[in-house]
Amino acid sequence: MPRAVGIGKAMGDDRKGDIAVIFASTRTAFDEDGYQQAARMMASLAAQQPGYCGMVSTRGDDGFGITVSYWADDNAARDWRDHPEHTTIREQGRAHWYSSYNLEVARVERAYAWSKAPANG
Repeated sequence: MPRAVGIGKAMGDDRKGDIAVIFASTRTAFDEDGYQQAARMMASLAAQQPGYCGMVSTRGDDGFGITVSYWADDNAARDWRDHPEHTTIREQGRAHWYSSYNLEVARVERAYAWSKAPANG
């Protein structure tokens, strides 16, 4: 079952105009503890960067995951891409933790949200 984590704005908050950095990846089985530690460190560090607007992430038992980070503008997203600690961890990910990944950058034009009402009873 996928595990989802959200940091920053809640799902359904107005993100119009935000830059969405969409990172889809497939994990290797190598060093799960090291990966989790690095992921927590990067999430915390990203949240401290100027222009950070939030993040949502999920990963399935098959190792496929998607993380979307949201930024106020393209410069903030690029600054995160180029952050020295992020660069170091990205290289470790390529060497050890990912068998593949794809990254796309988009501007949010519209957003919708829905959630099921709790059952009475």
